[in-house]
Amino acid sequence: MNIYAVIILSALAAEFILNLAADILNLKHLSTDLPREFQDVFDAERYGKTQAYTRVNTHFGWITSAFGLAVTLAFWFSGGFNALDSWIRGWGLHPVWNGLFFIGILILGRSLLSLPFGVYDTFVIEERFGFNRTTPKTFVLDLVKALFLSVLIGGPLLAGVLAFFEYAGRWAWLWCWIVTALFSLFLRYVAPTWIMPLFNKFTPLEEGELKKRILDYAAKVRYKLSGIVVMDGSKRSGKSNAFFTGFGKNKRIALFDTLIEKQSPQELVAVLAHEIGHDRKKHILIGTAVGIVHTGVLFFLLSLFLTRQGLFDAFFMDHRSVYAGMLFFGMLYAPVELLLSIGMHAVSRRHEFAADRFSALTTCDPESLVSALKKLSAHNLSNLTPHPFYVFLNHSHPPVLERIRALNRPEPG
Repeated sequence: MNIYAVIILSALAAEFILNLAADILNLKHLSTDLPREFQDVFDAERYGKTQAYTRVNTHFGWITSAFGLAVTLAFWFSGGFNALDSWIRGWGLHPVWNGLFFIGILILGRSLLSLPFGVYDTFVIEERFGFNRTTPKTFVLDLVKALFLSVLIGGPLLAGVLAFFEYAGRWAWLWCWIVTALFSLFLRYVAPTWIMPLFNKFTPLEEGELKKRILDYAAKVRYKLSGIVVMDGSKRSGKSNAFFTGFGKNKRIALFDTLIEKQSPQELVAVLAHEIGHDRKKHILIGTAVGIVHTGVLFFLLSLFLTRQGLFDAFFMDHRSVYAGMLFFGMLYAPVELLLSIGMHAVSRRHEFAADRFSALTTCDPESLVSALKKLSAHNLSNLTPHPFYVFLNHSHPPVLERIRALNRPEPG
């Protein structure tokens, strides 16, 4: 076993143990005492249900994680990667096609193995807690559409990356970075009109008190709304949310229909003001820029390790190839990715606090955002008391209790 194998094995084990420790701490941190801030939206039964939901999802996560790790190790040490590569090479295809089939078969295999877990999560756990509204037909259609998009969009991009590293020489990483960055920006631009409607129906917000309040608020803060749409989130789940998508003339704020059902117009304006706050404070732009820089660094590091014989020896490969090198480098890079994700989560949590404050200041009504957050927590069965280490490791949003207490604090000065 060489140094690459040791690093990757250690990283896999460390990440599994780290997440397990965070989960255990999180479960032990569940409090039987309802925080006083939520006493107007939770009763004892509802609060107990949030804790049960956290426990069930955590235990189910242990099973899926352990299964995934076991399958990965079994496939690795049984020589599965080399066997698959030898089989595909026997077809006599071009190296780019070899790469597409090699990576595609692995992704398909992983998807098929994870399918029973997805079925159980949707039709057992989410059903048990009253969230699931997905029909078997919708579930299957979602899988088919996702597969279609993966082949239609991911296939050509992967083929381009493989071709660049096969033929573009020392600057291949730079060309891959440029093409991937432009491609991702294009997808973000067209997603609201071309891709997302394949899965959900988006309808313009109808005339009425809510739309008037939103337009009045937008005029007050001099924000040009290019689109406010209602998404049929109830087609799949009873959970509620709102989000910002696209940019330029395709920029939209989407409100789940389940959110509109549960919130008052004042609360919905506060939620929308939070989303506008992300845009006004350049959080979306910052996230996009960081993502592009990260992609460039990733491709550069990939170019340094792509032909290292030791990396292929670690996986018992008879032949070196661009496509296998990309996959193995991804596993080698996983610890760096984990550290980066922790940093990005920390930045994201700060952005959430800033967007909350923007909403409170521009609506002059922090109570409505507080009320909206409390209702969302009760409706979505959110864990009100997550352990700080679990938040540090996993949360892109601050715990809702921290957000509410921050909103209730008076402004300095």
